[in-house]
Parts: sequence; C-alpha cells; structure tokens
Amino acid sequence: MMTALLARLCAESTQLSGAEIMVGFDGVLHGSLCSSDEVSGRLGDLQYDLGEGPAVDAIRDGRAVLEPDLANPVTRWMVFTEGAVEAGAAAVFSFPLQLGVARLGALDLYRDLPGPLTVAQYTEALFIADVATEAVLAVQAGAPPDTLASELEVGAHFHYDVQQAAGMVAVQLGVSVTDALIRLRADAYGNGRPLADVARDTIEHRIRFDLPNDGDGA
Repeated sequence: MMTALLARLCAESTQLSGAEIMVGFDGVLHGSLCSSDEVSGRLGDLQYDLGEGPAVDAIRDGRAVLEPDLANPVTRWMVFTEGAVEAGAAAVFSFPLQLGVARLGALDLYRDLPGPLTVAQYTEALFIADVATEAVLAVQAGAPPDTLASELEVGAHFHYDVQQAAGMVAVQLGVSVTDALIRLRADAYGNGRPLADVARDTIEHRIRFDLPNDGDGA
C-alpha cells in the first residue's frame, strides 16, 4: 500500500521511531491517512479523540511543533501528553503538510526516547513533509471531485462514524459541525468513554444533544 510505505519511509529517513500522516482542513483534524506502527496509530487516535496534540497545532498554526521531552513538556496538552507517554512516545514532532497557504494535514513523528531533533533530522522532516504533500496531491488528482482517491482510502482511518454523528448533533443544536464535534468530544471525555462509542450512540439515537439531561452518555 502506497500510503503505508510512505509512513515507514518518513520514519526511516528521519531516523525516528515512527511516523503518521494526518489529514486536516481549515485547522481541523479529520483523521489518519497512514501510520508506520501501532504507537503512531495510537497517537493519531488520541489527537482525534481529544482535539489536541502536535498535529492539531501544526495544522491550525501552519508551523512545526516540537516537543522533545513529554515527561517535562514545554507545550502542555492537558490530556494528550499522558496518553502519549502511556502509548510509548517520549518525544513528538509535527510538520504541516501545506501547499502555499493551503494546509492539507501534518506529518507526525515520534521517538521512544526523549531528545530534540538534530539539524539534519529537522531538515529531513521538512523535506519529507513536502514529499508527502506532493504524493497525496498526485494520487488525489485522479479522483472524481468530492471523493477520496481509492489508493488513499486503503489503510486510512477517517472516523466516518464520528463525522456522521457530528453532522447529526449540528442539526440538533443548530451549530457548526466543528462546534458539534467539540460537544461530542466533551461528552466522551466527561463520561470517560471512547469518542467512537458516543458517536455510535448518537447515530443509533440512544443519545440526543437537544433534549434536557441528554448527551451525557447515560
């Protein structure tokens, strides 16, 4: 699979423990295109579920996000940091995938030991982020409008259930899909439940967010 190979090459070329290519538009993370290993995949899931982390910041701000020591972080992500350490990451680095002012996602990298990137690693990560951007655009160029290229779908994790649930909540509350996703995440975090479970309950009408005492995961 092209995308899985691309993730492994990203990790190998930067000499880091793992890599993941995240997709995001308009400053919002939409999911994972591919990951090189289980830890990278877990880091991506954490960021999507929580709405915080290095890729979220890189996509939103259009800049590299460097956290060389998650045990003593400079950038404090309230919940992500603890989950990332438990998953096996000691340092995380994220670089936006962008073409001009348009941001398509982020290249996430992690190391299982703390420490900053060398100049060579930082330079290579910038180069690889550009290569990943061009590769994604090249594959997507042949797809019909408003659809994702089949080559990119293979191995991707775009949380379609969560996106469907966010659309339903947006209608229920008369808010944007982005705000609805925040409500879903808040409900999941507040009740200690996986975001996917809250989304499934929303889709199957076990939870509504427009009724008194509802949307609390009960």
